[in-house]
Amino acid sequence: MSDLSEQIQVLLEGMVESGAENGVQAAVYRRGELVADVAVGAADPATGRPVTPDTVFFAASTAKGVAATVVHVLAERGVLDYDTRIAELWPEFGAHGKDRATVRHALTHSAGVPALPKDLAADTITDWDAMCALTAGLEPRWVPGERAGYHPLTFGFLLGEIVRRATGRPISRVLAEDVAGPLGVADELYFGVPAAAHGRLARFTDDPAGAAMFASVAADLPLFNAGPPDLTPGATLANRTDLLAADAPSWGVLSARAVARMYAALLDEVDGVRLVSPARLRAMSTVATSGTDEMTGAPAHYGLGYTVGTLGQRPVAPTVFGMVGVGGSAAYADTATGITVAVTKNRFNPVEINAYDRVHELAVAVLS
Repeated sequence: MSDLSEQIQVLLEGMVESGAENGVQAAVYRRGELVADVAVGAADPATGRPVTPDTVFFAASTAKGVAATVVHVLAERGVLDYDTRIAELWPEFGAHGKDRATVRHALTHSAGVPALPKDLAADTITDWDAMCALTAGLEPRWVPGERAGYHPLTFGFLLGEIVRRATGRPISRVLAEDVAGPLGVADELYFGVPAAAHGRLARFTDDPAGAAMFASVAADLPLFNAGPPDLTPGATLANRTDLLAADAPSWGVLSARAVARMYAALLDEVDGVRLVSPARLRAMSTVATSGTDEMTGAPAHYGLGYTVGTLGQRPVAPTVFGMVGVGGSAAYADTATGITVAVTKNRFNPVEINAYDRVHELAVAVLS
């Protein structure tokens, strides 16, 4: 075990022993090499089933970075272009003045359709055609491209239908065949968890303190009125295997080592696989929109499908890009240091990413 692995192991074991966490995974790559792959605690607190490196976790919006990566791989191959109008691929999306919205607008949360009806039945999320028809029929809250506001659920259906129209394949299949498969992690990086993998799913519990703090602020934010309450991420949603089995790419299910490997293959070659060129990496990891987010009211700096220069709301180096998932998972890469870090956990705290922050800080201190 490397020095970094030992330090991460001690850190995460302390979090579990203190009761702050149930089970946690952390993985770190540097310049294409796996340098830490740690799993501690209980994947199922009720039975004591342990977390192992191949345990897969509901990862909320951490998976948005995976969906964006699928789009970049297709762009690299000339299948689509960032400035392609969405309506060229998906004519129905042009309704209500959205005909000028582009793939770039979808990636940067500036397409203008951040919210779904509050009365939408939660299981509608499992009906791809219904969700895409609903998304296409939304009236934009702003002219696409003029403002940005986080698209918590529609982001995945926008990118997913763009991918399906461009390739003829669902995004879950493109992920498996063109990204996860070549990297050897198709059984740990999912949109839509197959029944055979349900036994490896982590079971979630809510963090009471985090849930209470979240409830005190969420009611005032447009972000948390952007869809039906039953689709607000939490332990209940994270444990619903019927929803996790759906191809709903605004969230996903993954292991820390799988998503860290994906980011590593954006930066460098990993066992002979590099997902994008250096020029494309620069384009996708550079700030494309910056300003006050219409849905969160907070400053936001979006690259093409990732946040840039922040971990959650905490500023970091401008060369860092990735995505946080509400609940505490996160995955990021740093183009300057070649380091990628991912953390997954199953004690759902919607207002902090402490485990990720501390692993990230350790990785930077030891490897930079």
